[in-house]
Amino acid sequence: MQAATGLGGRIGPNALLQLVPVLDAVDARGVFAAAGVAVPPADAGMWPEDQVAAVHRRLRADWPVQAPGWLAAAGEGTGDYILAHRIPRAAQGVLRMLPGAVAGPLLALAIRKNAWTFAGSGTFRIAGWRPPVFEIAGNPLIAAEHHHGPACHWHAAVFRRLFGALVWPGVRVEETHCAAAGDAVCRFVIRPR
Repeated sequence: MQAATGLGGRIGPNALLQLVPVLDAVDARGVFAAAGVAVPPADAGMWPEDQVAAVHRRLRADWPVQAPGWLAAAGEGTGDYILAHRIPRAAQGVLRMLPGAVAGPLLALAIRKNAWTFAGSGTFRIAGWRPPVFEIAGNPLIAAEHHHGPACHWHAAVFRRLFGALVWPGVRVEETHCAAAGDAVCRFVIRPR
């Protein structure tokens, strides 16, 4: 099993840590072991992206029906962690008070500033503002995978949780393009309700 020594980009540990409670019913440690990755400790720092990708890939390969829901649940958990520990309460209050047309772009800019935590060696950009559209080129979490449709359920759920909590309750996030499905980028459209 690999420890946190991989080369290349790094991704926030919540991309793995939030999977542990989701996968407890199917033996989370067994899933991680099958991917050749140690379960990060709760206080882990940034984690090698190749190890995060290995666990996500193992889920999609071994449980193709359940994986989208499990990865989305972990993405929601990651969003909850960010809300509880990374975005100051005062900033959250301001965003909630502002109209969506103002709060949405402000949150998008904050996400862009912190993209290194979830895009790893990939390149994040804001491709549109109304509605917000995010793109990740070279998304390491689906690198070298081939799917018939969008596969970035974890990313979409993180974006949905943050925008839903701070800007537009009931927001929908749709991955309209995915590199794993042959597209040039993974594209996420954030649609207010």
